[in-house]
Amino acid sequence: MKLLVFAHTPPPHHGQSYMVQTMLAAFGGDRRRQKQAQTADNGYGIECYHVNARFSKGLEDIGKLQISKTLLILLYCLQAIWCRFRYGVTNFYYVPAPGKLVAVQRDWLVMWICRPFFKNVILHWHAAGLADWLETVAQIRTRAITFRAFRQPELSVVITKFNLADAQKLLSRRVCNVDYGILDPCRNFETTVLPRRRARWTARARLLAREQPTPVEIAAAGSDPQIVRVLYLAHYMREKGLFAAAEGVVTANQILQERKSSVRLKLMAAGSFVSNEEKLAFEQLLENPEFASAVDCLGFLSGAKKEAALREADLFCFPTLYAAENQPITLIEAMAFGLPIVTTRWRSLPEMLPPDYPGLVANQDVEPIAMALIELMTQETGEQLRQLYLDRFTLERHLTSLAEAIRSVEQPEEAAPCLPVAQAS
Repeated sequence: MKLLVFAHTPPPHHGQSYMVQTMLAAFGGDRRRQKQAQTADNGYGIECYHVNARFSKGLEDIGKLQISKTLLILLYCLQAIWCRFRYGVTNFYYVPAPGKLVAVQRDWLVMWICRPFFKNVILHWHAAGLADWLETVAQIRTRAITFRAFRQPELSVVITKFNLADAQKLLSRRVCNVDYGILDPCRNFETTVLPRRRARWTARARLLAREQPTPVEIAAAGSDPQIVRVLYLAHYMREKGLFAAAEGVVTANQILQERKSSVRLKLMAAGSFVSNEEKLAFEQLLENPEFASAVDCLGFLSGAKKEAALREADLFCFPTLYAAENQPITLIEAMAFGLPIVTTRWRSLPEMLPPDYPGLVANQDVEPIAMALIELMTQETGEQLRQLYLDRFTLERHLTSLAEAIRSVEQPEEAAPCLPVAQAS
């Protein structure tokens, strides 16, 4: 099956671009850039022809109106049409925008120009919330144009049940739910990470009971069992929860101090700022000595440094209210490392975690975040979330399900993972 992939890969770095890159690599990459000898079957039965539709140079450019972006749209669409006739590609894969007017208008142009040339349109809903935005924010004309541009795609691939509404809004002929998945970043969890985390949990439990850990317990837990490392791994944004995580850690420390406990939390914040306004606001917070002593800004991490931060953390805090949040890769990475998670009951996030998980908070209110951090540091060592990763979020599971869904457009007999839109609920 030949697939025109009209989507960008990093940079900018975020979950959507990473997952597109992962899919392309697994499905054999861009066939246009390969010699005939390199185009052996990849095992998934899909040949990709990639138009790297990158409209933003960095995160700060995403969703902004720029004349240059209109010219890029025309260029990318011409590439797609050329691939259609040069290579006989009839299936068009596209990632719709969330509820942002400029991005939605870009989608209109792409659909109007490209859709007439392709037999099947496949929408992959990496972001969530378009249907809600159309109903509650967008003008009637915007709703009507969006519906006409996208109406009845052959397949919608949704990441969670929450964004089934996006697929249903456009009357998708088929809807398929495919969880994200990543290559296991912590294959030695049982032999290295878990024993250390259990040792730190044991030593911390003694300290909270105002007992002194034994020398053997301290040696197993590391030199500082009284410090609970809380990892935040996302863009430095108020909406993503950076400010709430920092304030939650400071509040948790105040509560522990009132209890006369020697245990303290330390936020290890990994990421980078998207706006100068939020950078200045956070720097002002850090002028307070109480915040400065409780927060360590690590900057953008990747590779071995990112892995080390995940291994050394005791908890994970991600109190996001990001409008387009769907199934954050950062939460899946935390699960793979068996990190107890504090996050919000926001959009699709509760779907990712076990029922009645104690780390879920309603919003970015500071005190509930602080109490959830204190509760989890005495109750959770992470095995349940590690198992959840193995059951739902492995890379092979994701790619196999995604390939089956995409192939079902041409091979209806393989449509088992897909549901008629009328049944999607």
